[in-house]
Amino acid sequence: MWLEIQIFGFRALWSPYFIVFVISLAVLYYLITGPYRYKFTTDDSPTLFQQFSFYSGLILLYIIKGSPVDLLSHIMLTAHMLQMALLYFLFPITIIKGIPNWIWKKIVYHPKIKGTFNFFTQPLIALFLFSSILAIYHVPFIFDFSKSSKFAHAVILIFILITAFFFWWPVLTPFKDQDKIMPLLKIIYLVVSAAIITIPCALIIFAQNSIYMAYSAEGAWLQAMALCVPGDVLTSLAPAISGPEMFSPLSLLHDQQLGGIVMMFTQQIIYVATFGREFFKWSAENKQTVDPLPEKDV
Repeated sequence: MWLEIQIFGFRALWSPYFIVFVISLAVLYYLITGPYRYKFTTDDSPTLFQQFSFYSGLILLYIIKGSPVDLLSHIMLTAHMLQMALLYFLFPITIIKGIPNWIWKKIVYHPKIKGTFNFFTQPLIALFLFSSILAIYHVPFIFDFSKSSKFAHAVILIFILITAFFFWWPVLTPFKDQDKIMPLLKIIYLVVSAAIITIPCALIIFAQNSIYMAYSAEGAWLQAMALCVPGDVLTSLAPAISGPEMFSPLSLLHDQQLGGIVMMFTQQIIYVATFGREFFKWSAENKQTVDPLPEKDV
């Protein structure tokens, strides 16, 4: 497959403009939290864990949206589902954990942001907003529409990503005044989300036919490919390529089924890891509140 997709060219495979954007974010983080930190705060520089988390998040972002994974996501639904799972379930965690508290404080407590942010990060609102929108996104006509133009694609994916940050904030917030739900309730919060998102995954897995035009119809597929392949390259290749089957080792139906499985299990692995973290936190808090046994009289 690697040899076949090279016909789309360097720009489609490696997104040089996007890597410049990602490197710019890394440099900005370094400058704000390093040499120019004293202009914003007297707090210490980020911990090694925070730096590792943030830079890892940027590397993950480039792999998801800038590397050949992005090109493959327009050829195979499996790659797209893995891309979405990592973007919405793992990337926000790395960024929330990687940004120092003093920067988050300037963002979430800003007078023009605080009210809106507090509303959308209320647990029930954040839970159902993100989970339902991600589920609705996979309705065939909405999914195909998102692949119909660069503008629609960017707006929809960025909107879902923002709701993903809202969703993860009640679970991972670094501020005690915003940590509104107990560890055990956080586990229930994630279980409910997993149940909602499993519904579209199951429909995709058990569908008897390919349900997305962007992966099955020649015209719709070429339109989707235009999201990552330069127009001049795609125009020159169009007469020689007929559809994603030319580049995929799987049939359209098997690719679709595998895509649903990949999305469901990637999401569940990340949720289970978070379950574990919250369970041990809950257990530790319970141990601290258990009254000691009375000492026996000698």
